[in-house]
Amino acid sequence: MTEPPLHAAQVDTPWGVLRMLATPEDGVVRAAGLDEGDRELRMRLAAPYAPRRIVEAGMDDAVAAVHAWLGGDLGAIASVPVEQPGGEFFQEVWKTLRDVPAGEPVSYQELAASAGRPRAMRAVGTACARNAIAVLVPCHRVIRAGGVLGSYGFGGVGVKASMLAFEAGAPAGRLPLIEASAKETDPAPASSMFGGAA
Repeated sequence: MTEPPLHAAQVDTPWGVLRMLATPEDGVVRAAGLDEGDRELRMRLAAPYAPRRIVEAGMDDAVAAVHAWLGGDLGAIASVPVEQPGGEFFQEVWKTLRDVPAGEPVSYQELAASAGRPRAMRAVGTACARNAIAVLVPCHRVIRAGGVLGSYGFGGVGVKASMLAFEAGAPAGRLPLIEASAKETDPAPASSMFGGAA
């Protein structure tokens, strides 16, 4: 029996095109990246899904959730079903990460504690680095100790800073400037900088 092709859809964001791949039989997003093509996304898929063809399809629920997030409903992305390959602890980290409120970034240590292993900061960092689903599993919400940005695998520290500023309520016109000037050692944008969460 031939497996159905993966569905692909994309949404323009201030940080590039968010491209998503999902299994049509259950609507679960299996990979997503910013300004990445299908070849890069296919490398992140679990083995059973990687050989499938990819076709453009609506993915209406996922696309609508991303548009809602971009429109200010910052919790909307948490409604999209996601799944990616990884061990038990990584799965717990990714699940916990989806519960981190927008505009309230957490440290690796805080995320480790929330995931049930308070001393596993490095493992949390590895889980974030191996995250295969940009934006929908919001690893941009994890910052280094002391409140500094740290790195970001989906476009770099500037994208991370700009996304955090967006979720903290920064005016849209400031996002490109924030993105262009950010450094890993900068403090993470917080909602208090912009008058509260959006």
